[in-house]
Parts: sequence; structure tokens; C-alpha cells
Amino acid sequence: MLLLRKVLINLTLLAVILVLFYCYQTSNGIHWASHTATEQENVSTTESNGSGEDTISTTVFLPKEKVYYNVWCIFTKVASNSPMRKKFEIFAESLLRLSSVDIAFHVIIDDDSKDVAEKVLGNVLLFTGKFMKVQYYDVHKLALQLQDIVSVMSPHFSSKPGTYYSDALFFLSLGLHRIAPTEQSIAAMFDVDTKFRKDIKDLFEEFNTFGNQALFGLAPESTPVYRHVLYLYRNKHPNTLFGEPASSGGYPGYNSGVVLFNLDRLKNSSVYERIVKKESVDAMTEKYHFKGHLGDQDFYTLLGMEKPELIHTIDCGWNRQLCTWWRDRGYADVFGNYSRCDSQTKLWHGNCNTPIPDD
Repeated sequence: MLLLRKVLINLTLLAVILVLFYCYQTSNGIHWASHTATEQENVSTTESNGSGEDTISTTVFLPKEKVYYNVWCIFTKVASNSPMRKKFEIFAESLLRLSSVDIAFHVIIDDDSKDVAEKVLGNVLLFTGKFMKVQYYDVHKLALQLQDIVSVMSPHFSSKPGTYYSDALFFLSLGLHRIAPTEQSIAAMFDVDTKFRKDIKDLFEEFNTFGNQALFGLAPESTPVYRHVLYLYRNKHPNTLFGEPASSGGYPGYNSGVVLFNLDRLKNSSVYERIVKKESVDAMTEKYHFKGHLGDQDFYTLLGMEKPELIHTIDCGWNRQLCTWWRDRGYADVFGNYSRCDSQTKLWHGNCNTPIPDD
């Protein structure tokens, strides 16, 4: 009887293990986060034979939660020999090499760019010896999903509005909460001309300092571009801080090379839903005499003027911009006030095709 009981107990435990293993396998291991995926965790179970002498002990592998950090970027219109390929490689390699957390990498691509992206990321994974989940999204499909936002924004914030596909690329971030997998609660999007110098985990700590109403996190613009764009408004309001450098307590606008998203809040924000409507955007651009050319960045800048509580200003070291274009366009005397960042550089941003340091 004792032997039979041991056999029955072992068969029961084996059945439990097989069921758990089946559930784990059929999940495909795909859980987009910052939420959960499954790892295995050791759990001991003990059975007594009733006499207090013979104790049967075994180890069962049960699912354990794993947190993934969601990273988004756009990688389109890229030929195999394009300089953008090298930038993408530098971005992905620095992200993965310095990361101490698990990455879910979301890449928005077109048909021509997907093969390039797959080859680059394959080399990066081989070189770093690390792993990350990768998901690709077709830019044309996303553009159709967000055509309402694109049609509202492009007349005000595109240099040459009218080419729908080109316009859509620059406004996808404004609807990320609508196109991201529903499981995602927070995420970060980067321009691919960036290079990490610190662990992305540290950047995600910025979410812990978001205000109660903050939907986005962006670093200040480090050029006088919005001093220029707002010249009519500034002439009428000579004491305004809009367009002034952050180093002197002003508001220089935001740079969208790095954007943090509280997706859960965005999905439930009636305020944001209203402010991206045509009537609202038309009213804001008229109020500030604003005609931009930098896509979503222009909208974030306007949003920060009209509804500052919706944007958390992140450390300038997380978007250390290298562009000097405006310094040579009549703003040499004030440029240094805008480009100043007293924080340690945690991420380089080689905007305006500026070379990124090799450090």
C-alpha cells in the first residue's frame, strides 16, 4: 500500500508539471509590457506518508513574472547602404549592451526597411550576446489607423504638407496609445540617431516623478528653434518666457528625440482626446501664431505651453542634442544659452546629421 501511494503521488505531481509546461509553451512566451512574461521558478512540494517516517519531496517549476521595458523607434525609407543603417546599429547596440533589464523592441518599418532591420538586429544580438523581444509594425497600416490625427496636425507642423505617408511618419507618436499592444502601460520612443551612455532602466525611473496628470515625458529643446518660430507671439508679448532658454528659467520647447509615454493615462484621457481635435489645434496655433515644421515635436511644444501639466520635463542628459544648425543662422550670440545642459550625458542625440562621439 505504501508503494502504491508513492506511485500515485508521483503520477499526480507529474501531471501537474505537464499541465504547467503545456500552458507555458502555448503562451509563446509573448507578453508585451512593462508587464509580464513567464520564467520558471522553483517551488517545493512535500507529502507525508502518514507515519512521520517517509516524506516525499519534489520540485515543481511554476511561472514567474518578468518585466519587459517597451522601446519604440521608426526605421523606414532605408536603403541597405544608407547612413541610417549605421545609426540604427549604434542605437540598438548601445541600448542592449548597457541594459540591465529585459527589452521589448518595437520597430515601425516599411517593406524595404524590414530586411535591413532584421540583419542589423541579428548582428547586434550576436555581438552583445544578449536577447530582446522584437516586434515589427507596418508603417502604412499604422498611418491608416491614425489618419485623423495626421490630417489635423500636418497643415500646421509639416514643412511641405500633402504627402500623406511622409507626414504620417512624424505624427505616429501622438497616437502610440492607440497602436501599441493593449497590454503596454508605459513605453519610450527614440529617434534612431541616438546612442545610449547609460542603462535605459534609469530613464524609466523618470516615470516615478511624473505629476498626477502627466501623459508624456520629454527633454527641453536645446536650440533656439522655437525662439524663431514664436517671433510674432514674442513681439506681441515681450515679457514672455516662451522661446527663452531653459538655463535662464525660460521655456525653449521640447525635443521629441526621446519621448516617454504613460499609455494607460493616454488611453483614458478625455483632455488629450479633445486637445488633438482640429478645433483645438487650430485655436492653439492661432493663439501663438505658430507655424512649425518639426512634426510631433511642434505639437508637444504647443501642448507644453497650453497644458504644461500634461508633460513631465525629463533630465536634459537623457537627450543631449548635438545639432548646431541654428548657431550659424543668426543666433550665435544666444546659442550657448540653449545648448547648455549641466547634467551628465546619458544619451547622445545626433540630430541635424551631427556625428555622435565615439565614447
